[in-house]
Amino acid sequence: MSQIDLRSDTVTHPTPAMRQAMANAEVGDDGWGDDPTVNRLQEVVAEMLGKEAALFVPSGTMANLASVLSHCQRGDEIIVGDQSHVYLYEYSGASAFGGVAYRQLPNAEDGTLDPDMVESAIRPLSSRFPNTALVCLENTHNRCSGVVITPEYTDKIVGIAHKWDAAVHLDGARMFNAAVSLGIPPRELVRSVDSLMFCFSKGLGCPVGSIICGTKDFVQRARRVRNSLGGGMRQVGVLAAAALVALEEMVERLAGDHHNARRLAEGLSRIPGIILDPARVQTNIVMFEMADGDALGFLRRIEERGVQGHHPYGPKVRMVTHYGIDEADIDAALDVVELVMREQYPAKKS
Repeated sequence: MSQIDLRSDTVTHPTPAMRQAMANAEVGDDGWGDDPTVNRLQEVVAEMLGKEAALFVPSGTMANLASVLSHCQRGDEIIVGDQSHVYLYEYSGASAFGGVAYRQLPNAEDGTLDPDMVESAIRPLSSRFPNTALVCLENTHNRCSGVVITPEYTDKIVGIAHKWDAAVHLDGARMFNAAVSLGIPPRELVRSVDSLMFCFSKGLGCPVGSIICGTKDFVQRARRVRNSLGGGMRQVGVLAAAALVALEEMVERLAGDHHNARRLAEGLSRIPGIILDPARVQTNIVMFEMADGDALGFLRRIEERGVQGHHPYGPKVRMVTHYGIDEADIDAALDVVELVMREQYPAKKS
């Protein structure tokens, strides 16, 4: 039985155009800096986002880690949201590999950090306390239902951080979803941050890869860190070629994923036993709560009928729309969920 896989947008497969570009890619040795396709990708991305330079890396986790370690010294501190990906899902890499401490602040439901709390939490260099070297933001925010953070909010946090000589890094894994949702060029989202990363391997549909952007000096440091983490690559133009296709062909279609997510959310909200406000769905992530708290049982029952979702924590379920999922899949998934919930909560006879 074929599955409707809504676990994540990381399950996407490369498009035929990507596969063709990969097969035909001109390659060199990126370790020596002479893979022409990688170099072109880095130049295209830097120009697109208004930054001086860019660096192709194997994964989003490595992109964030290399960025943090390029900004920070051992014993420094970074401010992160308590629901952020860089804090919860990246294996405490900054501490494990760089001796960098995490200082958590609560994420609001809209994914933001309170600006006053950020300013109060920043500790300038002193003889006694850890130096706050970096503030990390996330856009879209994974654990906050894929919500979008505006460039105006980002600018405000950057202004606060720079006032105290701290930098700002953006985990923009799904940054293009945010840009499409707001209807603005992606460079507007990142205009003030010191560094950023985004993933090619999520909604953009590539098999592998993320990219870091910032100043030339920052990217030079990040290259050294990337290589020290084992991320130096050779004839990687075969992957960069797919990323170039993604930038040309896969960004505008993200609006279709957002449409399908809203369709899914609206349908789920009408099913008894599911707690969901469709108005919270801004991009391609749908988060909802099981009234009985049995998220794992629910996921097991729908998977038996051909639909897969994800259990991020507690009574929550996450479903993500992506390339390869269409309206018919959404409607079929809703039929399965409705059937499962009807079996779980049969109507009482009057």
